[in-house]
Amino acid sequence: MHEIGIDLADRTPQLLTRELADQADIVVTMGCGDQCPYIPGKRYVDWELDDPHGQPIEQVREIRDEIDRRVADLVNDL
Repeated sequence: MHEIGIDLADRTPQLLTRELADQADIVVTMGCGDQCPYIPGKRYVDWELDDPHGQPIEQVREIRDEIDRRVADLVNDL
């Protein structure tokens, strides 16, 4: 992410909790299935993507770029 100008040095992934999902207008999940909290009335979008953990950097870049494209599409749809 640093190579595209995003510093994640002080960030850590967060588990999607009911409290976090409750604050969102749209909940985007990436393969958590039944483990994701479900809140009636929320819009859910599940993006099936490969886990970048342990992948070669080229694959990680492809996953990153795919997430970027999907986020842009989602924003445009709003």
